[in-house]
Amino acid sequence: MSAQIQVIDLNFQNTKESIGSFLIKTAKGPVLIESGPASTFHQLEKGIIQAGYKVTDIYAVLLTHIHFDHAGAAWMFAKNGTKVYVHEMGLPHLANPEKLWNSAAQIYGDDMDRLWGTMEPIDETLLIAANDGDVIDFGDVQFKVIYTPGHAVHHNAYQLNDVVFTGDVAGCKIENGPVVPPCPPPDINIELWKQSLQKLRNTNAKALYLTHFAKHENPTELLNELEEALDNWANFIKPFYDAHTPVSEIIPKFMKYTADAFKLKGLSTEEIQTYEYANPSWMSVNGLLRYWKLKEQGRI
Repeated sequence: MSAQIQVIDLNFQNTKESIGSFLIKTAKGPVLIESGPASTFHQLEKGIIQAGYKVTDIYAVLLTHIHFDHAGAAWMFAKNGTKVYVHEMGLPHLANPEKLWNSAAQIYGDDMDRLWGTMEPIDETLLIAANDGDVIDFGDVQFKVIYTPGHAVHHNAYQLNDVVFTGDVAGCKIENGPVVPPCPPPDINIELWKQSLQKLRNTNAKALYLTHFAKHENPTELLNELEEALDNWANFIKPFYDAHTPVSEIIPKFMKYTADAFKLKGLSTEEIQTYEYANPSWMSVNGLLRYWKLKEQGRI
């Protein structure tokens, strides 16, 4: 089945293997897993053409979740009548992305357009809820929906026979580098994330396709490593949370912590930068601080 899957490198920020999209040929037409951001749409279009199709041929886009690096260009396909599948909690934000956009703008400021491009509403008639256990049938190809919160409350993975497209729930692993957890605010929930990892183990998949980046075999090894990294990152942040350390002081310490771990694995400066594009470490500081706050309040 993996031979039917084409990985399209979106060359985010002119860097290879940071963000990917996956094209699968089906009886109803080509289907994409992930649209990537609008800023890389032309690169995605190039990949679609190289696969022998046009953008207007794309029958459906399956989104693992609504974060810009995964879903930001979905509206550009919907303009052509393409159906967009996403967890039901993500639907309102794609129909009206203003709140999503304004929230991100508070974080990225003037870099929004450069990083993500633009985001426009999607006609609600083209938005289809994909919820846990659903089977999305494209004739000769069926995707099983696996609801996988922890990274985001609106996160799905999609199983295609013996492989699973994991979005961010299986972390970021670029080539032979380590697997690391993207932990941006506001939805990080370590306990739910671990339950989602067990769901992935239970699929007995032979390979995982990570949006950051591409195909990885030995899923159990990857998922176990990710679970350990989740604990390590959360436990690194906890003393700073307890001490009410300002975020501005935590960020450089955490970035050094992650960079040192990458260097121990033999990664070059360029490879570390690719990881930073795929999963900005400073974002995880804010996400993990919020996690500990909600946990202290008994809200998770």
